[in-house]
Amino acid sequence: APMPRDITSDSLSQLKQSLAAAAGRILPDDGLDVVTLGCTSGTVAVGEAVACSELEKGAKGAVASTLAGAVRKALAAMGAAKIVLGSPYVPELNARMVRYLEEAGFEVLRAHGMGLHYDTEMIRVSPEYLMDYARAIDHPEADTVLLSCGALRSIDVIDRIEQALGKPAICSNQAMLWDVLRLAGVQDRLEGLGRLLREH
Repeated sequence: APMPRDITSDSLSQLKQSLAAAAGRILPDDGLDVVTLGCTSGTVAVGEAVACSELEKGAKGAVASTLAGAVRKALAAMGAAKIVLGSPYVPELNARMVRYLEEAGFEVLRAHGMGLHYDTEMIRVSPEYLMDYARAIDHPEADTVLLSCGALRSIDVIDRIEQALGKPAICSNQAMLWDVLRLAGVQDRLEGLGRLLREH
């Protein structure tokens, strides 16, 4: 699906117009078991139910999911209640993510966005920086740390972050991998990708 260069709620909400067509182009002569929108902030901007509905129009018969929905389900599976949120987002988008999480029943103790405007900036944030970032945003009362955004390379270090903090950590791509595998009926437990994929 075409992605805007400037990552804001307004620009991301335009994704809705292309989701069905994009989903329809994936194996159009075969079919999918699961299809997902791989953008956390895009899910929040479009709306989880709307995004799933559009994906189902294009990939008929597939179970639809979203990256934000996967994060929500992953946090619930881990028993998270009080979380800290780290993201590359600008303040407006970060605040919208906080609202999404709070409406899903999680208490957000601390939320920090890096203030990056462009996807091309987000993908350049190094995994080693994310290790330090997770330590910096952690809160002693938080039971889980969430690093939101599919553009961040958090999955490369999510296991190490959990070990360093001594608590569960969830990141968008880890949650998406877990979600689509489970929706597709694949129950494999995977090592090196955090407690979520190892235990659930």
